[in-house]
Amino acid sequence: MSIQVGDSIPSMKLMQGTAEGPKEIGTDELFGGKTVVVFGVPGAFTPTCSAKHLPGFVTLAAEFRAKGVDAVVCMSVNDAFVMGAWGRDQGVGEDVVMLADGAAAFTKALGLELDLTARGLGIRCQRFAMVVKAGKVSHIAVEAPGAFEVSRAEAVLAAL
Repeated sequence: MSIQVGDSIPSMKLMQGTAEGPKEIGTDELFGGKTVVVFGVPGAFTPTCSAKHLPGFVTLAAEFRAKGVDAVVCMSVNDAFVMGAWGRDQGVGEDVVMLADGAAAFTKALGLELDLTARGLGIRCQRFAMVVKAGKVSHIAVEAPGAFEVSRAEAVLAAL
């Protein structure tokens, strides 16, 4: 069963690609006492993720901050180097924190894994977006396979 509104974010580690190399970041630090929008994508550099999903959150980053969001986080089952390169390629700057869940441990703990082995991609993250307030989920939207509607930046902004 996937994570639901009212559930606590599991205490785990994710990785962030930085200029100094990969940096570990704990979910307690990331979500504790803050309002965070986190969206998950099946893969960095993939068509919908690169052309629509991530750019929407970059474009609306100031509007999220204006609504009290402390951070916007993009997460994928990729490594920190790939996520860092994708962030640079997309020009996210400080607007979106790019986090890697390389072994899909966090994705599985959320119950949001997607088996794309038949397509040569292995275990990935479903496309989703959620709002986390002080470590608890206050809104979650998981896309149906192939859809891109409920996890769009505009939809999440409207849910705040």
